[in-house]
Amino acid sequence: MRRDDLVDLNAFLAVAQERSFTRAAARLGVSQSALSHTVRRLETRLGVRLLSRTTRSVAPTEAGERLVAKLGPAFDEIEGQLSALGELRERPAGTIRITATQHSAETILWPAVHRLMTDYPEVKVEISVDSGLRDIVAERFDAGVRLSERVAADMIAVRIGPDLRMAAVASPDYFARHPAPTTPQDLATHVCINLRLSTLGDLYAWELDRDDQHLRLRVDGQFTSNDVPMILRAARAGFGIAFLPDQYVLADVASGRLVRVLEDWCPPFAGYHLYYPSRRQPTPAFALLLDLLREGARE
Repeated sequence: MRRDDLVDLNAFLAVAQERSFTRAAARLGVSQSALSHTVRRLETRLGVRLLSRTTRSVAPTEAGERLVAKLGPAFDEIEGQLSALGELRERPAGTIRITATQHSAETILWPAVHRLMTDYPEVKVEISVDSGLRDIVAERFDAGVRLSERVAADMIAVRIGPDLRMAAVASPDYFARHPAPTTPQDLATHVCINLRLSTLGDLYAWELDRDDQHLRLRVDGQFTSNDVPMILRAARAGFGIAFLPDQYVLADVASGRLVRVLEDWCPPFAGYHLYYPSRRQPTPAFALLLDLLREGARE
């Protein structure tokens, strides 16, 4: 295979993954016109159309999808092997890209990343905060942080955090106007604050468990947001009952700004896990971060 073939294939893969010539050109550090010329040259040489282009979008054709399925893992393996050469250096280096939820990024990921960057200045870390389920292979993340129940079966998952609990809370002012619920069914008569899931666009169904009872409830209220801090602010202001991870509300409950209800319906559940592709060899920098996260989980 000629060197130009690898360059052209890498260019095509970038466009197919980004679904945009503009973003792919920025990623590769080339002009958009040069990138378009490279892809057309590859299509001409192969004698098959790889990308379907419109004024609004770019997407792989059937032939392009087949090529992406083969090229993606191969280029990931090459990149992983090149990164592994860092083991020959005195200090680990390179970039680690991770997608994480806001809560896990703040409470679990940042303390480990802070230590890693302090001890190893040549290591770069990029954290993309997103509550959605991301395709870390297609989007070229090294790893993701999500709850264990949301990790795909073909990924390696490592527990990096303690058990979590949800908490139903509202302000004392709200409960002065509405009797506190004693059962989940009572929520039907209450004003509740909804969380809009950013990926699906749907509202989060409150999950309540006790003994062998497992409930998923749809609630209604005046305020909805896809941002947890905004939901917390609305709860403090008396606009209804919120349902959040208890780490967000413990200080408010302790100070009396919020009152917790239905606590016996909110048992602990498995916390955050770091997940990454099983076929990819972790780089030295990534292995160090993984060790720090494991250490933090044991503390």
